[in-house]
Amino acid sequence: MTITMYGIKNCDTIKKARAWLEERGIAYVFHDYKVAGVDQRWLADRCAEFGWEAVLNRAGTTFRKLPEADKGDLNAAKAVSLMAGQPSMIKRPILDLGETRVIGFRPELYENTFAAKH
Repeated sequence: MTITMYGIKNCDTIKKARAWLEERGIAYVFHDYKVAGVDQRWLADRCAEFGWEAVLNRAGTTFRKLPEADKGDLNAAKAVSLMAGQPSMIKRPILDLGETRVIGFRPELYENTFAAKH
């Protein structure tokens, strides 16, 4: 099983999640949205899986700097389009374990996720 972490290399949360995996010797592939881009179909699938509200990072500066017209009347299609155009608006990290995925990083979330895998 290949584990893939999706995010942005310079993100503090990504750094914490990567350190957590590395400290435990868990191998993973890192997909950097800024380098490799983001597939709109993949993004739409994650929004269907988690709900677009969970995938869209409204707390980040990229979202907060959007014009009010872009922030208004949000729905799944509009959110996917915004995130595809500006991947910094995607909640980080999204960890793909093959059959399951988790979004965000909290040590207890990862502990529970990996405990369930073994």
